[in-house]
Amino acid sequence: MNQNKWLGVVALVTLALGVYLAITISPPDSMRKPLSEQTEHMSWYPQARALHDFTLTDHNKQTMTLENLKGKWTLAFVGYTFCPDICPVTLAEINKIYPELEQSNKSVPLQVWFLSVDPKRDTSERLNEYINYFNADFIASTGPHDQLFPLVRSMGMMYAMSDDITNPNYLVDHSASIVVINPDGNVVGRFKPKQQPGELSISDMQELKEDVPILLQQG
Repeated sequence: MNQNKWLGVVALVTLALGVYLAITISPPDSMRKPLSEQTEHMSWYPQARALHDFTLTDHNKQTMTLENLKGKWTLAFVGYTFCPDICPVTLAEINKIYPELEQSNKSVPLQVWFLSVDPKRDTSERLNEYINYFNADFIASTGPHDQLFPLVRSMGMMYAMSDDITNPNYLVDHSASIVVINPDGNVVGRFKPKQQPGELSISDMQELKEDVPILLQQG
């Protein structure tokens, strides 16, 4: 085999190897699995859900709208600051894994959003104190019920006053899932709480540690 033919064979093999590695290591978008097939634990909705338009007030007394959710992945949790168990435990558990989730951020930022459905008691001042106790990077907000009800429903969640609100210690029933909102501001799924006898029904943080980095890396 002369030198020219030999060089041609080497070039062809190199090209084929390059194409193979490119597809294997970083496959084109058309060949990648959808995110719903890459995660192991997250419960994906059949289709992304548009959030009902909203205007809320956050813990810094700033207006919060749908625009505040765009351009980042959001882990949202519905609750209230007077919640005796599920809310503080869930936020504390998220805070434990938050540094690790942040370190895995390769493409799109992550934010944690606590949505209070108890506007009567959860003032901006109380929300500020409450959310900063867990993590200063977290966001907390609330608003009137005519904003909250359709918003929470559009998340696939629910809440209801379980007691007479004239009782200062009234309780609020609410969903315990952690909702996942994509960078377009649409709800795409949730991490459901675990139902274990004798234990609080909260989401499994190990599942978040495994799945959320996949979301952040893919954008």
